[in-house]
Amino acid sequence: MTYQEVLEQARGNVGAYCKVCPVCNGRACKNQVPGPGAKGTGDTAARNYDKWQEIRVVLDTICENETPDTTFELFGRTFRYPFFAGPLGAVNLHYGDKYDDTQYNNILVSACSEAGIAAFTGDGVNPVVMQAASKAIAAAGGVGVPTVKPWNIDIIREKLALCKEAGSFAVAMDVDAAGLPFLKNLTPPAGSKTVAELAEVAQLCGVPFLVKGIMSVKGALKAKEAGAAGVVVSNHGGRVLDQCSATAEVLGEIADALKGSGMKILVDGGIRSGVDLFKALALGADAALICRPFVPAVYGGAEEGVKLYVEKIGAELADTMAMCGAKDLASISRDMINVRW
Repeated sequence: MTYQEVLEQARGNVGAYCKVCPVCNGRACKNQVPGPGAKGTGDTAARNYDKWQEIRVVLDTICENETPDTTFELFGRTFRYPFFAGPLGAVNLHYGDKYDDTQYNNILVSACSEAGIAAFTGDGVNPVVMQAASKAIAAAGGVGVPTVKPWNIDIIREKLALCKEAGSFAVAMDVDAAGLPFLKNLTPPAGSKTVAELAEVAQLCGVPFLVKGIMSVKGALKAKEAGAAGVVVSNHGGRVLDQCSATAEVLGEIADALKGSGMKILVDGGIRSGVDLFKALALGADAALICRPFVPAVYGGAEEGVKLYVEKIGAELADTMAMCGAKDLASISRDMINVRW
């Protein structure tokens, strides 16, 4: 099976909303929710993609002729490439009933682990979602990052207990999920978190804690104050706030602000190729998350589809590194890209 064949099969398996476009750029689905669209006009998801395309890479082949080293270490674990599958929930609602969250995560977590990366898993109102994701991560030897929604502290404690049972090497919280409709008006309240509340969660984790949903230097410094081990620069794929900046637009200044802090910086939002991934690393990210494109990989080819997609992104990254004179990830620098905004 080729990656193109995976996409073709996925078109017959996803529901009515996702079009399985050749490139997932946010335009065909726009604001289609349920579905993979974004909030309001759908502007933010499209902007995420567009801004990566405005950055150009700098060709430089006057260097040693050697195979680039793409290996990446995060919190004591070594991965084949510096990117991860992003968390996703309610797949049967948004992408069709071929899979539910349990089946999707079972495929994604194991296939990512076997391909040399890791998957972030999602969370939901149904407790089975986190329970099943935790079991999938445990079966993969802890190679996975459960992503907990910003519930009230009692529910968070229950979710974190599952994460500990899974033996996951890190835990994340997508604080930007405070803008999702199903989190609003819950009793007890769920949603936005103070620095003190995030600090409590960080202490409860027992493993490195990542705060996902950072879109400003101010937010990054708050996460640092709370004791987070890292941040994910993310606007939740545009699904929580219309007219938001693209992640590419704010990544550089956030990376500069956290330089020397020891915190890890991940980024998501519109990264669709190994070239885009290279640009993110050049702007200061340690790694990236890719979410929506893993859906057709699973729906079109299950474990094989995931592995083909991982290999595709990894090969594109290695090729870009070779053509820009980067022998390893540490060699990637900001002068290897042109940013003109």
